[in-house]
Formats: sequence, C-alpha cells, structure tokens
Amino acid sequence: MPFTESYSQRLSQLSEAFRQADHLVIGAGSGLSTAAGIDYAGSDFQSEFQPWVRRYGFTDLYTSSFYPFATDEERWAYWAKHIWFSRFRTGATQLYRDLRYLVADKSHFVITTNVDGQFELAGFDPDCLFATQGDYRFFQPLSGSPATLMDNHDWVMRVLPSISDCRIPSDLIPHMPDGQPVAMNLRVDDTFVEDAHWHRQSQRYAQFVRRAAQGRLLLLEFGIGFNTPSIIRFPFERMAHDFPSATLVRFNAHDPDPDIPDMPRFISFTEDIQTVVADLHAAL
Repeated sequence: MPFTESYSQRLSQLSEAFRQADHLVIGAGSGLSTAAGIDYAGSDFQSEFQPWVRRYGFTDLYTSSFYPFATDEERWAYWAKHIWFSRFRTGATQLYRDLRYLVADKSHFVITTNVDGQFELAGFDPDCLFATQGDYRFFQPLSGSPATLMDNHDWVMRVLPSISDCRIPSDLIPHMPDGQPVAMNLRVDDTFVEDAHWHRQSQRYAQFVRRAAQGRLLLLEFGIGFNTPSIIRFPFERMAHDFPSATLVRFNAHDPDPDIPDMPRFISFTEDIQTVVADLHAAL
C-alpha cells in the first residue's frame, strides 16, 4: 500500500513485480516530463520567451498557448518558438532514456497524453507507442478535414530566424498542401485529427492489452493526475482490479491514492521519479 510501507519495502515489491512481469504497459502524463526536467514555466521559458513575456505578459508555456493574438503573423511566430522549445530543443532527456533501457528486454507498450515526443526521441519503438492527444511535431487542417497531418520540423527551423518583434513575414504563415489554414495537432476540440496512424496505434494498444490480460502484467503509471484521467488513470486501475495477475505502480507526488477502494496489487510512489527509476535499475 502507498504509505503503510517504507520506500525500501515498496522498491523491493516493485523490483519483484518487474522481474516477474510478462508484459509492461507504461502510461505517462505531464508529470513524467516535469520529472525529466522539462520546465514550461521556469528560467528557460523566461529566457527564451523574453520578447513575448515583455509584450504580452506571458508567464508559462501552457497559458500562453491560449492567447488571442491579433494577427496570424504574431500567432505563428509564437507557435514556431513554442514548437521548437517543446519538441526540438532538448532532444531525449535522460529519464526517458533510462526508461527505454529499463524496458528494453520486456514485452511493452506505451500510452501517453504527452505531446512532446520524448518517447520517440528516446528510441522507443514507434509501433509500440500511442500518443493519444497529438504531437507538437505535426500540423493538421484547421477544419479537421481531411484527416491528414503535416510534419512541421522544416517549417519551424526556417521560421525561427525570421521572427522579429514577435512576428513573422506574412509569406511564412503555414498552410496545408491544399492551401487550408493549419492548426496544431493537439486535442483541444472536436476538430482534432485522428489520422490513419493514430487509429493503427490505438488498435495495436488494445490488442497488446488483450494479449497481456491473462499474463503477469505490470502497469507503470507516471505523472497522471485528473486533467484527463479517463485516458490512462482510470483504465489502469480497472485493469489492475479486473485482470487476474496485473499490478499497478503509480508514480505521483500529488495524487498517489487509488480511486478504487481496496485496490489489489497496488504500489504507490510519491518520491522523485528519477530517483525511483535509478534505484530500480540498481535493484534489478
């Protein structure tokens, strides 16, 4: 149980569950990237976005993404910087690399609500990765139709040097190949594009869970709160409750307790995720 046992006891239980597991499912939310050192409101943000902080009073990357810019030239200057800062600036962080090494020899699948591409950058198999809420790397049609995506990496790198006074030249405003205005491929409303790849990965995840249901399944839930609990947090608890040999391990400093009373085979850590992952490496 989360707090009636010491850290060393819980780590020992986690180590044993990991050794015995036939299959692993990693469920990751924003808390994992925060633990990895990706700070969307700290000194890096203040430094990189200083022109926007001065002009618009921005305080963090999340709230600034909702700012009602007056012009497309301002909007897409900001988003070019936002995408670069969140998706291309850091490369793979050490925590995500450590997780990749940890699960390398195990049958595993990743489901994440994060949109920063850290699992891909760390070398996780793309066929075993389902990013449910989108990816900063892609544009989609503003209308949501057709259900196609466009890689924005080259656009971002071309635009960044052209930003001046928090604006870009009008001829750099992005459009889809058919001329439509673009939006970010982030789930904010019912225009979110679930393309063929999204549906393929959704099916692969469901198939993996079905295969793993009767085996020794270890569910590793990292940094999932109550923003979108129906995607990972609640389903993971239901699997741990219903599957005969499933164990749920929750890493969460703020919301560690199970939502289902008397949850069987449940281990909880409020300690720093990097510390627990490092200690698990040492214990295996």
